[in-house]
Order: sequence, then structure tokens, then C-alpha cells
Amino acid sequence: MAKVWARTALLPDGWANDVVVTFDGARITSVTANAQPEGQRVDILLPAPANAHSHAFQRAMAGLTERRGPDPHDSFWTWRQLMFRFLDRLDPDRIQAIAAFVQMEMLEAGYGCNVEFHYLHHAPGGTPYDNLAETSARIAAAAEITGIGLTLLPVHYQYGGLDKRPLGAGQIRFGTDFDQFTRLHDAAGAALKSLPDDARLGVAPHSLRAVSPDTLPRLRALAGHNPFHMHLAEQVAEVTEVQAALGVRPVEWVLDNIGPDNGCTFIHCTQMLPHETERLARSGAIAGLCPITESSLGDGIFDGVTWTGAGGAIAIGSDSNIRIALAEELRTLDYSQRLRDLSRAALATPDRSTGRVLFDAACAGGALAAGRDCGAIAEGHLADLLALDGSHVDLDGRAGDTLLDSWIFAGDDHMVRDVWSAGRHLVNEGRHIHRAAIVDGYRKAVAGLTA
Repeated sequence: MAKVWARTALLPDGWANDVVVTFDGARITSVTANAQPEGQRVDILLPAPANAHSHAFQRAMAGLTERRGPDPHDSFWTWRQLMFRFLDRLDPDRIQAIAAFVQMEMLEAGYGCNVEFHYLHHAPGGTPYDNLAETSARIAAAAEITGIGLTLLPVHYQYGGLDKRPLGAGQIRFGTDFDQFTRLHDAAGAALKSLPDDARLGVAPHSLRAVSPDTLPRLRALAGHNPFHMHLAEQVAEVTEVQAALGVRPVEWVLDNIGPDNGCTFIHCTQMLPHETERLARSGAIAGLCPITESSLGDGIFDGVTWTGAGGAIAIGSDSNIRIALAEELRTLDYSQRLRDLSRAALATPDRSTGRVLFDAACAGGALAAGRDCGAIAEGHLADLLALDGSHVDLDGRAGDTLLDSWIFAGDDHMVRDVWSAGRHLVNEGRHIHRAAIVDGYRKAVAGLTA
């Protein structure tokens, strides 16, 4: 039985003072406001959101793709070719060490869960490992080391495009036909049995361009009540290819053929028309947004104003992991709206500040995207919690929603002091409890990758 006392805490019905949160193992058993201090004392206690979209292995590429190649118009597509060439140097040991480092950085940034959209399945050249889910098992092994909550999404990646062309160099490590994918999915589920009960398994068709459209209903059925994720409408060229092959834009196709609901998370959605934005938002589906990566790759700007105005849910992820920074993801999302619309506080409401709107949305949408009972400090929920340092100069003397505004817009993740994932106290005084060993493993794993 663990107890945490917070000077102030964000509860489902708003801010409360002198709050004791009790959790027995993974789940919160009671929340009491106006209580005398007992247990561990913290200043500002918040739910820890899920990181809703990650490709862990790409963390080792951070900083390596910022030079212009021979193509005068560098883009997502030229970056992708660099990523494919990088893959051949990654073996299972390196994948595990990189994933552990990524998960550690997520926890230190304030995330309580890693939703891993995992498509790097096979050995270089495309040969399957003896264990078809070898690399999925390595993601699970990393979570054993870090303690983070894990929602593992094995990815089905079948073709090089909608014309069903074969997978090219690099992509060949991702490829599965449907039968092979179902076996891989089952084996990935078996790998999760070594983790605590809060681990989850989902299904992720990579995108409309990489999976036969007639397979998508079968993949949705395979997911059942577990999370179903897919990249959608990320790039102009992708939209053009889908429209040429299927006769409609990708979001329109999904709306008419998938029947999206709150079990579905669609990643990026940066190339939507207003009517598509409104219809998809009203379906209940979650928009999985990765604003730092979307900025880095030139994806475009997600229309958060129209989306939230239609009642749409959002979740936040770190995608390429070029920078794992929860506060910065939220700030980048809002600033993109301001730059596009020449406005300020674009997502605020009359009763909630910008930071509060962003944070509440990330918590609620992240829980749906992860298929995880988190996102709120409430009885029965998983104890995914983060504590901010109230003595920080930018938080000192502030209260209520202004605390979130100051963290997100004036501060950074150095304000994060403690993080729990399903009751596991993994970040203490801003550092992961196994930081030294995880960093040492990462250094060894990436040595020589850039040579």
C-alpha cells in the first residue's frame, strides 16, 4: 500500500488541495482531498499521459538527417530513404537497448506508458528470425528493464505502395503477409506475458499505402476490443496516391469502409480537408498527434481548432523520438495553430486555459489510444502519475491551470520530479531509477552506427 500526498492535484472534477492518493499495487484505491500529509510528499500531482505513438529504433537517428542531399527539395520521402539505409545496422540487442533508452526518456518527460507502433520485425534482408516476434519480444524486454507501461502494436506492412509493388530495400525488414502477421501478433502477445498485467496488445496496419484495403476489416476484427492504430493522411503524396488508386481521399475511404470509433487511433492526419476533419472527429476516433516529428518531417499542420470544435479526441506521441519532451509536444501543437491562424490561445475555452485543454486532452485521448485505464487520478484507475517541482522558479506561487500553462509554455520537462507507471515509482528527483545502466547500454548500442 503506497500513499502520496500532494499540496495540489488535478482530479477529474478539477484542482484540489492537500490530496492523499492511495494505491495498492497498480491501481488507485482512494483519493482524499483536504487530508493531513502522509506517505511521500510532492508539490503538484498530475495524471501521467500515455505516449501514444513511437518508433523506438528511430531515436538512434536523432540529429543524423539534417543535411540536404542531392535532391534540392528535401522532404519526408528523402528522409525515409535515409531511415531505410540506417536499418541494416540494427540487430535485436541494439533494438532492445535503444528501446530501453527511449522508454526511460519518456518516463523522465512525464509519460506513464509507451504505445509502440512496431514494424521492424525481420533480420536485414528480410529473413524472419527463428522467433517471428523476436524484435517485439525485445521491446517487451526493454519494458521489463524500465518498468514503463507498454501497449505493443505489431505492425502489418505488406506492400511498397497501393499498386502492390514489392517492398524495397529497408522496407523488406517490415514485411508480412496476413497469415504471417497473425502468427507474429500471437507471438508478440506471448512475449508480453513476462510483463505486469497492465501491458496491452493491439493491431496496427501501417497505412493504406502499405496494406491491401480489403485486409483492413480483417485486421480490425483481429484487434477486437484492443487498440487499432494506423497512419492516415500524413503527406500530400500519400493522399494523391490513395485518391488515384481508390477514387477517394484516405480519410473518406476510412470513414466509409472502416467504421471508426473510439477504439481507433489515426496517426498524424495532417492532410485533411475541413469536412474530413469534422466527420472523423465526430466518429469518436482519436487523432494521434506527434507535433515535433510532424514539424521535423514537414508533414503539415493538424487542424486542432476544427477537430476539437467538433468534439474530437487527441493523443500525443513522440513518433521518431528526435526529441522526447511532453511539454514541448503540447506547446508545438498549440503554436502551430497560432502560426496558421494568426491567433493566440487558439485551443483555450472560456473555463479552461490552453495548457489545461491540451493536458486534459492528452490524458483522456492517450488512455483510449493505449487501451489503458489511465489518464485520471481516480479510484480504480491505474496509478500513472507525475509530480512537478513546485519550487521551480516558473511554478513558485502559481496555482490551478496556470501551473499547466507555466510548465507547457514557460518551462520544460526538467520540472518533472517523480513518475509512477501502474504504481511503479520509476522516476525520482527527475531521474529514472536505472538511468546509469540504461544510458550505458544505449551508448554501447549506438557506437559505430554513424560510422
